[in-house]
Formats: sequence, structure tokens, C-alpha cells
Amino acid sequence: MTTELLLPDAVLHYHPQFLDSEEAWLLLRRLQQQVEWRQDRIRLFGREHPIPRLQAFYSDPGIHYTYSRLRLAGQAWLPVLLPLKQRLESLCQQRFNALLLNLYRDGQDAMGWHADDEPELGPDPLIASVSLGAERRFRLRHNRRRDSHTLVLAHGSLLLMGGPTQHHWQHCLPRSRRCCEPRINLTFRLIRV
Repeated sequence: MTTELLLPDAVLHYHPQFLDSEEAWLLLRRLQQQVEWRQDRIRLFGREHPIPRLQAFYSDPGIHYTYSRLRLAGQAWLPVLLPLKQRLESLCQQRFNALLLNLYRDGQDAMGWHADDEPELGPDPLIASVSLGAERRFRLRHNRRRDSHTLVLAHGSLLLMGGPTQHHWQHCLPRSRRCCEPRINLTFRLIRV
């Protein structure tokens, strides 16, 4: 079952059971073990801080991704990632040449307000976001209007964000005192070179 989120200036589709539970748990365990997780540092307001999560970046050869003045060079695709990549490309009818993974170790790991609007993503990027592990609240807020929306991202779910969404909306994954389990988020994207 797919739900279209009817928000102004956005194209959002949510698939709460994109992966069945067994497949999602198996993928979560494999990614925890096989991914080379790292904690990068970013500069905010003139000071360097560790980002409040672990991350990894995989891509086709020669692909780089820059956000918050942090430049990531893609590692070669892990075999465990390729079936999911191919499944998403078939569903979305779009090629994905890059993947940013975030590991939220518990509810204290988070992602601040931002939009995936970097120039290398093109004018109306499609972001395919798969969630594994602990359920977390995903918040959206419109840049100019008072509209906001909260969605609980389920284990094995897929959120597609396309069209003008990144131009008009920001999103975040806030801290949660209730969550003590890990969550992995995979965001597939097409980086224009």
C-alpha cells in the first residue's frame, strides 16, 4: 500500500511496508556489520562539531557529494546494496548513482533541519529514503508557509521525495528520549556530474 502525502508544493509518497519485516531485519544486520561507518565533523557558526550520527557514502566511480562544506568521496557499492538499488530504480524509473547512509545509534543521534537541494542533485531531485530499525519521527516544514507535517517512519518503509519538495520544504529527524534502538536510513539519489 502506498500513501501519497498531500502537502502543498511537494511530491511525497510513503510505502510503509516496502520491505517485508524479515528482509528488512536481515538487511539492517548486514549493513551494521559490512558498512564502514564514520563520524564526520562539520563546521557550524565557526566551530567544528561531530555530526550526531554515523554515516557512509557509496556511489558509482568518481562521484562526490558535498553538504555543509563536507565533501564525501563515494566508496564502491557493497554487494548487499545492489539488489535494493536495482529494485528502487525499477520502481522509480530512474537511475541512482549514489547512496548516503546514516546510522542513528539511539534516540540521541539526530539530523537537523535541512533540504536536499545541493546543486549536484539537479533542479527537482528524487530522493528514495529507506528506513530500517527503530521507528522515528520525520518532520517536515514549509519554507514560507506555516504548514508542517510529522510522519513516523516504519521499519522497512520507503519515502519518496520528488518534484519541487526540496525547494519548498525542509525536513529533520529530531532526538527522541523514547528510542534506544538503532536506525539506519538509506537515501538513494542521482548526482549529476
